[in-house]
Amino acid sequence: MLIGEVARRSGVSARMLRHYDSLGLVRPTGRTGAGYREYSSEDIRRIFHIESLRSLGLSLRDVGRALDDPGFTPSELVDDLARRTRERIAAETELLTRLRRIGAAEPAGWEDVLQIVALLQALGSKSAGTRQRAALSSVDEVPVPVEALVEAALSETDPNVAGALRWALAQSGEAGLALLVEGLGSPAAEVRKRAVQSIAEIPDGKATALLRDALAHSDIVVRRYAAVALGARGVADAVPTLIGMIVEEANDVDAADALSALASRPASADQIAAGLVDRLADGTVGPSARRRLTQALADIPGSTASRALEDLSHDEDRAVALTAAYILRLRDSR
Repeated sequence: MLIGEVARRSGVSARMLRHYDSLGLVRPTGRTGAGYREYSSEDIRRIFHIESLRSLGLSLRDVGRALDDPGFTPSELVDDLARRTRERIAAETELLTRLRRIGAAEPAGWEDVLQIVALLQALGSKSAGTRQRAALSSVDEVPVPVEALVEAALSETDPNVAGALRWALAQSGEAGLALLVEGLGSPAAEVRKRAVQSIAEIPDGKATALLRDALAHSDIVVRRYAAVALGARGVADAVPTLIGMIVEEANDVDAADALSALASRPASADQIAAGLVDRLADGTVGPSARRRLTQALADIPGSTASRALEDLSHDEDRAVALTAAYILRLRDSR
């Protein structure tokens, strides 16, 4: 079969067939009566073998080794090809994500596109200062897609940058909530914590509902952050978790502050005082926890708290009794 017919039937161009010939990969082994070089059926089979190996990403040099070197073993080369393919897919996926985010920002012109690209690059900078400036400027300049902000917030380790990212997310309202909920389901504890912290800074009814749901989360850290945020929002459902935090000395100062904020509502004050008293009466609660619970009663108004402090001023634990007596004197002086 002459080169033109081989090209038509194989789909390999005549130019490429000549290139294979020049490299010694496949050379026509026959001759026509007129002296033209002719491809045999074995030559054509080799062409298809070459094309099959090329489809895997092998270079022509590696193809030649694979076909002609009896000692050639494919495993190492295939592993290397798989590694390079994964790297290429990762790079292409990153590019696709960036393009999608640029599109989501609906840029009005190429100047907007360049600003968005610059902000996205800055969010991925190794410099914490650069990342923080990008987060703060993402609100006033061309908006960064919320997906990029959420991704950055869930992966940020620097506390100052993380705070700036949470602030930027809060300005976007409920737009990032669905993605943050996905973060609550992450297998990584740090990601779950960052997700609930971000939700806690969004002053939105849907965010409050998500925080209520988070009170039943399997991760105790998520439950505690949700409780503190809900306490500040006046949600009484958080009271049991907040009291538990005081007992366990887990962000107990924040928990006590949240209880104090809740207690400013008369309907909640007696509920909180009763909850603190119940834990004080629990025989499994240790001395230091009882002192913290007594201190927490200081900012709870109402007769229930006052009666509890009066009783505690005669407690067998001298430190608890002294603390309660001191708080009572302060309340009387007011």
